[in-house]
Amino acid sequence: MAVFAVTNANDEISQYQMGRYVSSNEAIWRIFSFAIHERYPTVVHLAVHLENGQRVYFNESNAADRAARPPSTTLTSFFTVCQTDDFARTLLYADMPRYYIWNASSKSFQRRKQGTPVEGHPNVFASDALGRIYTVHPNNDECYYLRLLLVNVRGPTSFKQLRTVNGQLCATYREACQLLHLLENDSHWDDTLKDSVISSSPHQIRTLFGIIISTCFPRIKRFVG
Repeated sequence: MAVFAVTNANDEISQYQMGRYVSSNEAIWRIFSFAIHERYPTVVHLAVHLENGQRVYFNESNAADRAARPPSTTLTSFFTVCQTDDFARTLLYADMPRYYIWNASSKSFQRRKQGTPVEGHPNVFASDALGRIYTVHPNNDECYYLRLLLVNVRGPTSFKQLRTVNGQLCATYREACQLLHLLENDSHWDDTLKDSVISSSPHQIRTLFGIIISTCFPRIKRFVG
């Protein structure tokens, strides 16, 4: 057995360890736990779940109460605000954080009191905050179509109202998407595959492709040769 020594002339780890200098200013900054970096603009994560499908934490003593009164989420709070706020009914779900603050204590959206005034809407202020709706795997089909509706329908007041199209209550969210022509062609599945290229591995993309073909029923199966 032969042993060879390998010399790495560009050892970045050793260079960082040997060259790092901690001044008194940085030491005080870290002792007081001040922020080391910032993120701008603020990104607010928005929940997406089926009716009464939010995550609930409970123990033996409060299980019944938790089941009877599930906690509010950003989605259910969005519905609640849209029931009484005319301006909120003009917004998409992802637009809410720009004009409303999510209060984690009360678990509710509240209008911003500072920011850029919105023309034509008194006491409404805008910020640079962004809303990001959690992604949903197409295999979870009803929740996936619910998310698709939330991306396209403005100001829904309830899960039931979200399934109502032109006065007709649909049995499923997929049916509502079809009546709104959101699934009329395969462009949405094309966009889904394009989005997956950004963050998924080749194996995951192939799996997603197979799921779309086998369970999502694209109208034109041009992928199959």
